[in-house]
Amino acid sequence: MNEPVIIDAVRTAYGKRRGALRDIRPDSLLAGAVNAVIEKSGVEAENIEDLIVGCVSQAGEQAANVGRIAALLAGLPSSVPGVSLNRMCGSSQQAVHFAAQAVASGDAKYVVAGGVESMTRVPMFLDVTLGQHDFRGFEDLNPALLERYPLIHQLESAERIAEHWGITRGECDAFAKESHRRAYAAATAGYHLEIVPTAGIDAEGKPVTVTRDEGIRASIDEAKMASMAPAMRAPGQGVVTAANASQMSDGASAVLIGDHAAAVADGLTARAKFRARVAVGSDPVMQLTGVIPATHKALKRAGLSLADIDWIEINEAFASVVLAWLREFSGASPELEAKVNPWGGAIAHGHPLGASGGGLLAKMLTGLKTVDGKFGLQLMCIGHGMATATVIERIQ
Repeated sequence: MNEPVIIDAVRTAYGKRRGALRDIRPDSLLAGAVNAVIEKSGVEAENIEDLIVGCVSQAGEQAANVGRIAALLAGLPSSVPGVSLNRMCGSSQQAVHFAAQAVASGDAKYVVAGGVESMTRVPMFLDVTLGQHDFRGFEDLNPALLERYPLIHQLESAERIAEHWGITRGECDAFAKESHRRAYAAATAGYHLEIVPTAGIDAEGKPVTVTRDEGIRASIDEAKMASMAPAMRAPGQGVVTAANASQMSDGASAVLIGDHAAAVADGLTARAKFRARVAVGSDPVMQLTGVIPATHKALKRAGLSLADIDWIEINEAFASVVLAWLREFSGASPELEAKVNPWGGAIAHGHPLGASGGGLLAKMLTGLKTVDGKFGLQLMCIGHGMATATVIERIQ
């Protein structure tokens, strides 16, 4: 089989919902990221054989196969097809996996995998019919499914995870504060070389170039954070708030996957190879715990242990998810905590659903180079009880 490698990976800075990227259509945002990875890598556009795109809310401006539309908007040859997929929050990480599999099988030499979500212009759940109350009010869900599994909102799943692992509100808030601290330090130091400048507008509507994630806070008002009411439960009875959960965001990502031999022949530089690509199912009610079995499976497949991993990206959908993972592995040792999201996570920089998988991979590649690390592990918790995991080995 051919050896798929990551030649380059980029992302836009993540804009706040109704922030600097509010006027950019998601298909245009994605096209910009695709063009950026092509230009940065040096690949010839006519050599790309597919564009595989993750997107969660495939409705409105993200409907009608946003992958194909972005390929056309990006100016790729019309012979380059495009496809869109939805594995919820793991969508663009799954797109990367599919691209690697296409290259490994010999079906393609070069594939761009990407993702996009404009949570400003295409609100979450726009692609489903909502009822009046909680998750059980999703009118499009099959009633037989709800009889078999008492599905609940992800916020409630995050609360149950906190209860199961004995995670307190104070711990969740402290984790969120640390996410912002790390993210601010990394952004201020100029570490995010994976971010490509993107045209946007400021609060007054004047043109600006967006090069930094908007959601990051320089400081946190701890008293204000502690006073926030739980998002799902009654005051004093829950730990999940808007402050210790991921931010709704706008953004796009693009990753160029190629056959290693072809890349060398074409004068391109490979940045990393794959040691493991994993997708798992888990309890659909707890929903977000799949990152734990995904970690075990990915490390076993890679022939590595956590001690071998130099950089770990776990999507911060909720602080309780990452804290539960840390509880499960090595009892949240300081050494392990330092490896997890060293530049902060989605609580600080945001979570544009369909774009986050590719975006975290791009961020991890940059981070591994910065610390001269070798192995990286990326994990995404996913709704309905799933998770994706990728282990990469940096090519030095």
